[in-house]
Amino acid sequence: MEVIAVIVAAICGWILGAVWYGVLSKPWMEASGIRCDENGKPEGGQSPAMFVVSFLLILIVAGMMRHVFELSAINTLGKGLISGLGIGLFFITPWIALNNMYGMRPLKLTLIDAGYAVLSCATIGLVLMLF
Repeated sequence: MEVIAVIVAAICGWILGAVWYGVLSKPWMEASGIRCDENGKPEGGQSPAMFVVSFLLILIVAGMMRHVFELSAINTLGKGLISGLGIGLFFITPWIALNNMYGMRPLKLTLIDAGYAVLSCATIGLVLMLF
C-alpha cells in the first residue's frame, strides 16, 4: 500500500506543478530568462523526456517523504499537511533561494519556484496520509 500511496502522491504533486507553471508560465519564463518564439513557446521546444524526468524526481521526493513520515510517526492528515508544508518551506525553499541568489536570478523566480515546492510538498504530505 505504501508504494501506491507514494505513486499517487507523486502524481498529485506533478499535476499541481503542471497547473502552477501553466498559470505562471509567462512570469516564470521571463524571470528564468528563457527566450520564446513568436508563439510564446520556449525556443527549441520542450522534450517529452523533461516531463518524464520531472515525474521521477517528484516520485523520489514523495518516496523519501513517506520514509521520513514513517520514521517520525507522522500518521494523520494534519501531521502530513503540516510536515509537507514544513519540508517545502524550510528545506526546499531555502535551497532554491540559495541557488537563485548565487545565480543572480530574480526574486520573482525564487517566489514562483518556492511557492510550487511548498504547495506540492504539502499536497504530497496530505495524500500520503490518505492511505
